[in-house]
Amino acid sequence: MITALLIDDDKHLREGLKALLDRYTNDIYIIGEAESVKTGILAIEKLQPQVIFLDIHLIDGTGFDILERLKKTNGKIASHIVFITAHEKYAVKAFKFSALDFILKPIDPEELQDTIAKIKEISSSTKSFDHIDLLLENIRKKVDNFKRIALSTSDGIHLFEVADIIRLEAKGNYTEFFIKNHKPVLISKTLKEYEEMLTEQGFERIHQSHLINLSFLKSYIKTDGGYVIMADNTNIPIAQSKREKLQELIKAL
Repeated sequence: MITALLIDDDKHLREGLKALLDRYTNDIYIIGEAESVKTGILAIEKLQPQVIFLDIHLIDGTGFDILERLKKTNGKIASHIVFITAHEKYAVKAFKFSALDFILKPIDPEELQDTIAKIKEISSSTKSFDHIDLLLENIRKKVDNFKRIALSTSDGIHLFEVADIIRLEAKGNYTEFFIKNHKPVLISKTLKEYEEMLTEQGFERIHQSHLINLSFLKSYIKTDGGYVIMADNTNIPIAQSKREKLQELIKAL
């Protein structure tokens, strides 16, 4: 049984979330509720929940304020965080780069079930919560060009420099990361999700199965259907529909 705390200033939303959790899982046990930064911190310190469902906007501050104060007081945060939020573009992007789960309002039952499945999967493997520090760092700086990314694997959550990612390759519904001076990392998310996150940071989808970091492109070969040679000496095919744009990008480098 996984213990959980609900922190949201909307009583109706808390009641609705409890009802959904009761309906769709037998593994989440709600041990408490709070509606503000102050009561949220007190509840976390008293109850020590394994999971916190946390709204961004509270009556006396934000969910980020809670995490900042807990980190300052205790030196670390030792709970899994699931943010509840309206569709705020910047916050959602920060969550994705930090490998933090979030649920958009109004809560979709299917999305909630997916989140619960992730919680079950990582609750036994994740002992480090450095990705929460990464989130707070990005929120604090209010940057849009994130320098690091958290990747959630079967054995935990790991942080990498975005600039060290050479390329990504689709493996069905999974994505394999090829990273400088590191073994390949397999992630249970689609390549499309990472394409949306990384395109603005110098990555280009040159094939249905390949997303490359243009900084690691060594050669563009026009023969044999067209392909590129990456810094790790791999040959990556170029889809015909992508050739013209890739040539334009290369000229601009």
